[in-house]
Amino acid sequence: MEKAILVSVQLRNEEGRWRIEDTASELEELAVSAGFEVIDNVIAVCDKPTPNYLAGRGKIEEINLLAQDQGAEVIIFSHDLSGTQQRNIENLLNRKTIDRTQLILDIFSRRARSPEGKMQVELAQLQYLLPRLAGKGVMLSRLGGGIGTRGPGEQKLEIDRRQIRRKIDKLKRDLKQFRLHRQNTKKRRHDNNLPCVVLVGYTSAGKSTLINRLTQSEQPVSDKLFTTLDPLSRALKLANGQKIILFDTVGFLHRLPHHLIEAFKATLEEAQNADLLIHVLDAKDPRVQEHNQAVLDVLEDLEIKNKKMLTAFNKIDLIEDRAWLKGLKRDFPESVLISAKSAENLSELIAYIEKVFSGRMLNIKVLLSHSRMDLVDLFYRQAKVNSIEYLQKGIEIDLTLPAALYEKIVNEREIKIF
Repeated sequence: MEKAILVSVQLRNEEGRWRIEDTASELEELAVSAGFEVIDNVIAVCDKPTPNYLAGRGKIEEINLLAQDQGAEVIIFSHDLSGTQQRNIENLLNRKTIDRTQLILDIFSRRARSPEGKMQVELAQLQYLLPRLAGKGVMLSRLGGGIGTRGPGEQKLEIDRRQIRRKIDKLKRDLKQFRLHRQNTKKRRHDNNLPCVVLVGYTSAGKSTLINRLTQSEQPVSDKLFTTLDPLSRALKLANGQKIILFDTVGFLHRLPHHLIEAFKATLEEAQNADLLIHVLDAKDPRVQEHNQAVLDVLEDLEIKNKKMLTAFNKIDLIEDRAWLKGLKRDFPESVLISAKSAENLSELIAYIEKVFSGRMLNIKVLLSHSRMDLVDLFYRQAKVNSIEYLQKGIEIDLTLPAALYEKIVNEREIKIF
């Protein structure tokens, strides 16, 4: 495990709600998720970034003494470093130096499992690398090995801009094929009138735990950041017989680098097509308001507007201060307070979803021929059977079913609808 010193930089001209202490805390969470042993977290406040060292040469020399004293192997900055800044700092410290984006990319590379996820990570890595090629021989020689420098696999120094651009173009073409496949899947869902509910939220808010609880799935969960990177969908049948598709998405982050959003836009497009967004927030996190705004900022970057959205404050089982929860409910009227882990108030969440899609359900009675047991089986699978009677004249069923299913059966033989 590599020992790391973190450098959390605050520029006086930066605007935002995040305190430098919060920035430092989140940087430490990222570093731990990437497998570092954090031995110190240095805060650097400066008026503006310097072109050569970001936080100024004096601060870097101070960090150098600290690194020598504590045996640090890696220095991690909270702000992105230009190629020049990174090269100068590495030369002065004689230690591997990375920035927040490289740290996030390293975590992404560890979490990606599907071919599409791996390609998205590689695309983001190459797009990050391309403008930093000048004079970056040391960085290029390290690609492919070591925490924070896990690259796309190229290890030769003679790699050039043209090769990277060709690789970027190929990755974009390959990812387009995945997108076309998703569009076909989306068309089938649309043809079957299956509502799409997408879970969005800050990383580690508990989206995966929630989808597991709602659908009795076993998606891996962890307290570490970005556990879920690849897209995930699960079917859920509501009590009224309505079948919906739940989607989990990659967790968002404060100041999520724009090219990362671009690289994962194809995966996140499910949020653009959602019939309902469920915004999951960690109710126990003191930065919950900041997390909320960070997610809204990413949704704005994705041009997702005017979507029906419910805020779900998760992990209330860990909160003893009920006044805190009342305050959240007051600030977010369109919200529910839940615990995905203990299932507390999940019935309230499900009732809200049912209410949103209730207009797509019909209550009807049907009389079937005894020979149409295939339809009886279909109704039990895709609708809600309220009552069923086996009579001499046929099978009489009172049911609630989706409008799309009604359209499929309305012209079936040996069935009477009334």
